[in-house]
Amino acid sequence: MTRAFLVVMDSLGIGGAPDADRFFNDGAPDTGANTLAHIAAECAAGRADDGRSGPLHVPNLDALGLGAALRLASGAEVPGLGVVPQGLWGAATELSPGKDTPSGHWELAGVPVPWDWHYFPREVPAFPEEVLVQVRRLAGVDGTLCNCHASGTEIVAELGSEHLRTGWPILYTSADSVFQIAAHEEVFGLDRLLSLCRGIAPMLHAMRVGRVIARPFRGDAQTGFVRTANRHDYAIAPPAPTLCDWARGAGRRVQAIGKIGDIFSMHGIDEVRTGPDAALMVHWADLMREAPEGSLTFANFVEFDSLWGHRRDVAGYARALEWFDAQLPGIFDRMRPGDLVLLTADHGNDPTWVGTDHTRERVPVLGAGLDARKIGLCGYVDVAASVAAHLGIDAQGPGRSFL
Repeated sequence: MTRAFLVVMDSLGIGGAPDADRFFNDGAPDTGANTLAHIAAECAAGRADDGRSGPLHVPNLDALGLGAALRLASGAEVPGLGVVPQGLWGAATELSPGKDTPSGHWELAGVPVPWDWHYFPREVPAFPEEVLVQVRRLAGVDGTLCNCHASGTEIVAELGSEHLRTGWPILYTSADSVFQIAAHEEVFGLDRLLSLCRGIAPMLHAMRVGRVIARPFRGDAQTGFVRTANRHDYAIAPPAPTLCDWARGAGRRVQAIGKIGDIFSMHGIDEVRTGPDAALMVHWADLMREAPEGSLTFANFVEFDSLWGHRRDVAGYARALEWFDAQLPGIFDRMRPGDLVLLTADHGNDPTWVGTDHTRERVPVLGAGLDARKIGLCGYVDVAASVAAHLGIDAQGPGRSFL
C-alpha cells in the first residue's frame, strides 16, 4: 500500500483567480491580489527585513515548482523563484462561493460548498437579538460586549477589563462567516467558554454561519491581555462525504494535524494532533515515521494566515515561509517508497492588500514522491480525486485525478 500526506499552507495564494472581482476587502475587489508574489516583491525590495533579510528564500518549495506554479496562475515573475521544477506542480482554482477556511478545505477534500454562507452586516449590533438572547441564556449572564466586526487581538485589548468587571462574553465577527466568542480562560473559565460555543453552534449553523470560534485569553489590564492556544472551532458539518470519509470508509486510517479536525467536525478522522505550527511540524515528522501503510494524513499550518496574513505583516509571513521551507528536507528524508506528499493552500491572504480579510486567489499544488511533471491548471476538487487515486480508493466527488 501507499501513503498520502495532504498539507495545507493556510492562505498561500498565488494570484490569478478568474472571479477575484466578485470578492472584496474594505469595498475594494480582490483583483490583483497575490499573496506569494507580493511578499516576494517586498522582500526583494528590502521592505521585509524584520527578523530576516534579502529576497525570499524558499529553495525547497521552489524546487518542487512553487515559482512555476506562481507564473502559471498569475504570470508573476519574482526574484528567487525561478528554478526548473523537480516535483509535481500546478495551480488550483476554487469553485465554491467563498474565500474562507471551510470552503477551501472541503473543496480540497472533494466537496464544493453548495450554498452561500451567511455573513453578518457591518452594523452595531451585528448580531440579531435572538442570537444575543440565546448567548445570554447559555452563559448565565445579563449582557454581552462588542457585538460587531472587530480584530480579535484589538477587541480583547479594548474590552478585556470590562469583561473581567462584568463577566460578559465578548462577541465579534469578521468578513468571514464566523461568530467568535472571547472570554478570560481563568476568570470566565475555559470549559464554560467551550460549552457556550458548543451550545450556540447549532443555532448559528442553521443560519449557514460557517464556524463558531472560542477565543480564550489570559492576562489583566496591567500586564496586557493575550490570546491562548486553546482556541476551538465549532464548524458546520460538510454537506457530503469528503476525502476523509472516503478513506476511512475504505478501512484506511486518517490522521489530522492542526485544525483539520475542527474544520471537518471530526467526520472521517481517527486521530488529531494539535498545537502551534512548530509543534505541528514535529507531529508531521513523527507521522512520516509512524503513519501506517495506506493511511491519509491531512494537515493545516494556520499561522501563515492567523498571525501574518490577517495582521498584514509581510516580514512575519516571509519568516514563516522560510521556516517552513527549511523543515522540508527533514520531512522528505522520512518518506517511504510509494509515499505522496501534496502541498497546497485553501485561499489567499495577501499581507500587502487593503483590509484584513482573505483574498480570492488560485493556490499552488506541489507534489513530492512522484516523477517531476506539470499538471497545469486544475480544480481544488481534483486534489481529493488525486489523493484517492494514489491511495487506491474510490473518489465520490466531482474531481478528476491529475496523477
